[in-house]
Amino acid sequence: MPFANFKVPAGTLSDEQKQHIVSTATDLYVQLYGEIARPNTLILIDEVPDGGWGIGGRVLTAAMINGDTPS
Repeated sequence: MPFANFKVPAGTLSDEQKQHIVSTATDLYVQLYGEIARPNTLILIDEVPDGGWGIGGRVLTAAMINGDTPS
């Protein structure tokens, strides 16, 4: 079963954007494996709480990602 897991900052994507991720990722697997993959493709979108992740040893917030505060 094809599987993709997207981790995004909580509250930053609309329902339409999430649907776009699911549709586009599913279509990508179909391009790779054929239509047989479509009904078996699982896409998860995990919304990570603000400040619940980091990179380069620093905790990131949605404001930092959106450029609202200095990095």
